[in-house]
Amino acid sequence: MMRQYELVERVAAYKPDLDEGLLNRAYVYAMQKHGSQMRASGDPYFSHPLEVAAILTEMHLDEATIAVALLHDTIEDTDATRKEIDQIFGSKIGQLVEGLTKLKRLDLVSKKAEQAENLRKLLLAVADDIRVLLVKLADRLHNMRTLGHMREDKRARIAHETMDIYAPLAGRMGMQGMREELENLAFRHINREAYDTITERLAELRERHAETIETIERDLTERLHANGIEAKVTGRQKKPYSVFSKMQRKALSLEQLSDIFGFRVIVGDEDACYRTLGIIHRTWPTVPGRFKDYISTPKQNDYRSIHTTIVGPSRQRVELQIRTQQMHEIADYGIAAHAVYKDGGFDQNKPVVLSKDSNAYGWLRRTIELLAEADNPQEFLEHTKLELFQDQVFCFTPKGRLIALPRGATPIDFAYAVHTDIGDTCVGCKVNGRTMPLVTELRNGDEVEIIRAKGATPPQAWESVAITGKARSAIRRAARISIRRQYSGLGQQILERTFARSGKSFSRDALKPLIGKVGHRDIEDALAAVGRGELSSQDVLRAVHPDYQDSRAKRVPGPGGEKGWFNIDTAAGMIFRVPGLATNGSGEPGTDAIPIRGVGDDLPVRFGPDGAVPGDRIVGILEPGKGITIYPIQSPALIAFDDEPENWVDVRWDIDAGMNTRFPARIALAVINEPGTLAEVAETIAANDVNIHNLSMTAMAEDFTRMIVDLEVWDLQHLNRTLSQLRAKPCVSEVSRMNG
Repeated sequence: MMRQYELVERVAAYKPDLDEGLLNRAYVYAMQKHGSQMRASGDPYFSHPLEVAAILTEMHLDEATIAVALLHDTIEDTDATRKEIDQIFGSKIGQLVEGLTKLKRLDLVSKKAEQAENLRKLLLAVADDIRVLLVKLADRLHNMRTLGHMREDKRARIAHETMDIYAPLAGRMGMQGMREELENLAFRHINREAYDTITERLAELRERHAETIETIERDLTERLHANGIEAKVTGRQKKPYSVFSKMQRKALSLEQLSDIFGFRVIVGDEDACYRTLGIIHRTWPTVPGRFKDYISTPKQNDYRSIHTTIVGPSRQRVELQIRTQQMHEIADYGIAAHAVYKDGGFDQNKPVVLSKDSNAYGWLRRTIELLAEADNPQEFLEHTKLELFQDQVFCFTPKGRLIALPRGATPIDFAYAVHTDIGDTCVGCKVNGRTMPLVTELRNGDEVEIIRAKGATPPQAWESVAITGKARSAIRRAARISIRRQYSGLGQQILERTFARSGKSFSRDALKPLIGKVGHRDIEDALAAVGRGELSSQDVLRAVHPDYQDSRAKRVPGPGGEKGWFNIDTAAGMIFRVPGLATNGSGEPGTDAIPIRGVGDDLPVRFGPDGAVPGDRIVGILEPGKGITIYPIQSPALIAFDDEPENWVDVRWDIDAGMNTRFPARIALAVINEPGTLAEVAETIAANDVNIHNLSMTAMAEDFTRMIVDLEVWDLQHLNRTLSQLRAKPCVSEVSRMNG
């Protein structure tokens, strides 16, 4: 276990002006508080915060951060209090220690809402002071290094948790060295067999290619020195998890991977990076498509380097990364290195926040914006995980603005990345000047122009196409708003007609004071609930007019088996025949019926399984959560709703000659079972300009087959003409419409 003076010496090596007293007080306080506590490994518990502090010294962090690392478990696991820590170490350190206590666990086996809430707290705390994340990641790294002492079930949970949250979060913050170690430690416990196999094979390859690696290092160093560039060239081997994930992602064997070995070339400045690149490309042939300049276009986690692949001295592919020492430290330590390079360094009494020029800060800010946009914690968690795991492509707007997107992103994601309003009104796109589908996968360097239409709204199906959290969240939100607006409009129409039939007048103002009484937050919510069938229009009527007496008609079958239905006016005791819910007794819908144009209407309307077409006398059934379902009045399915008179809605067709809309109808045919029958039926239907939406066939007997065909027709006349022509076919024994 590291001694007190050794910890002080570590920090003094890179920060000569350190506050030695702060470190000494924190060391002694934490050791006394943890006392005789032991870890699962049998080591004193204090060894854990001490090792966390040691990890942070490797990142050259200030003494305040090291002190927080020493103290991070004291409030959680000892009798220490926030007040006591404030008195001894200052309020800022006390705030950080308490913040880490609240973020003690991100438990993947807990409820999703709880997990999301903990992740939300973590990101908000990181936005306030990045030292929270640095200590949290160091804490997790040491726990992973000692995970073998835990129970097997706990090891699996913690390893998955690390792979799903902590490792990608470290990567997003640019801390590549920590990400790689966390991934490999987690991989070892998640898939031990694969880990051992790949580790063994990598060791064999390293031994086999040791001489080649030394030769390339020497050749590169000498070549660059001869051209006036002093460089440090080091060979490196991919980590086991990196190899495994690439094999899985690209379905390759280990022998097929061309970049297991790579080389880092560290030079003095940015200009030397490009000069080095020129020398290398003039000396060895390059592999096409394997060049990336992350210096001019940094990654979202602020990673900067030049990547290129050449065909090396022994005709093998060699991957090279060219960077400066500062770029190298930022690549390894990410936001920790950024904090070190800031003017003035750390101040223990002030929060350390990411620079607004940092891409990591931009990602963090956008992710926190999702907190407000997501409707629930699970949504936020889903979006954040999507963002954490994605690699990047870089695209441009027509004006040259750079947009970084996850790999696999589409123009839909691009539109929402530019601005939510652009995504919401997007109707098309041009990629590199050519009109392309919105599902096109974007590539590095694409110029994307979004075509917009005023008043357009994103289809809900886009949610399955978009891959960024921002786009999915915005599409889902727009769909909710659109559906709410539709149901709200339908609810208002239902209430207006309900009130009118009762001799009352509906107004929003009259309903406002009673919103709480009907169990909703605002007028729109209440109207939408009526439209969805979740709130009865009669209940709203009684809430507004408590003295109202229900005199609704009850629908009953005709006497003596007579075909048709009758209404019994329960108030007047009168019986009159109505083929729908018409109130004028004429056999046609009343003038106050809700107009129905079709499924594409702006009301949430759908048709029953057997369909309905213009010319049918129709009735609407308000089903909870589904809106209005339209049935022909003769449909046997309506019997199921006899005991729900409050859900019957008076509807009428609203069709004009200019409409180009087909409507659903289902027919049944009994046909002769012989070759060519199906073709003849299909030809007859097609000759009548009728579309077949679905078809099923069942054997009735040896010589006959029953067909159920879902058609799409213009109206009742169009359907009847088609049925007549089908009846005339010799192969058709019987044909009828399936709605009674």
